[in-house]
Amino acid sequence: MSHEGIAYKRILLKLSGEALLGSREFGIDPEIISRVAEELREIHGLGVEIAVVIGGGNIFRGVAGEKEGFNRARADYMGMLATLINALALQDNLERKGIPVRTMSALEVKEVAEPYIREKAISHLEKGRILILACGTGNPFFTTDTAAALRALELQAEVLMKATKVDGVYDRDPVKDPQAKKFETITFDEVISKNLKVMDGAAFSLARDHHLPILVFNIFRYGNIKRAILGEKVGTLIKN
Repeated sequence: MSHEGIAYKRILLKLSGEALLGSREFGIDPEIISRVAEELREIHGLGVEIAVVIGGGNIFRGVAGEKEGFNRARADYMGMLATLINALALQDNLERKGIPVRTMSALEVKEVAEPYIREKAISHLEKGRILILACGTGNPFFTTDTAAALRALELQAEVLMKATKVDGVYDRDPVKDPQAKKFETITFDEVISKNLKVMDGAAFSLARDHHLPILVFNIFRYGNIKRAILGEKVGTLIKN
C-alpha cells in the first residue's frame, strides 16, 4: 500500500449517529452508510490506517433519555448500545465492499464484537483492518466525543477528524447568520476565548492538553475525507 502524498497515515474519524440519519427522523439511511463506507474504502486503498468512533444519536441519546425520566447512567448505557447497532451496520457495509474490518466494544458483548484492548486495536490497524469502536468509553456521563479523543490518543492517531453537518468552525452560527466567518485554522485557545462550541469540554481539553489536532468538516460532501487525507484544505483545523 502506498503512503506517498498523504497528510495523515493514521486517523481517527468521529462519526455522529445523526450523520447516518440522512433524510430520516430515526434509524440508519442505507444510502448514507454505504456512501461513508465507500469513502473509507477509498482512503483505505491509499494505505491510511483508519479507526472510527461512532455515535448513537440516530437511535437513542442518553441526555434525551434522562429528560424523559430515565436514570442518567442507564440512559447512557442504552445510548452506548445504540452505537453498537451503528457499528455493526457500518462493519457489514464495509465487508460487503471487500474491506477487512473489526468492531471493538468498550462494553463486553463478545457474541458480536471484540472487547476493546489497546494493543490488539493497534495490531488491527497495523494489519490494514478498519477499526470500528463502539460503546463510547464504556462509562456513563462521557460522550462519544470524549471517547473519540481518548481513543485517538491511545491509538496514536495523527488527527481526530470530526465529521459534522457543517463544513467547519465559524465565528457565529452559519445557519442563523449568513455573514458568519469560517476559520481555516484556529488554535485551541482561540476556540476557548471566542466561546465556540466544537465538542464537549472533556474531549476538547484532552485534545488540547495532548496536542491532538482536530479537523472539523462536512461529512455530507462526498470526497471530503479523501481530500483532507491528501492534504487539501477541508473544513477547519484546530491545533496548538
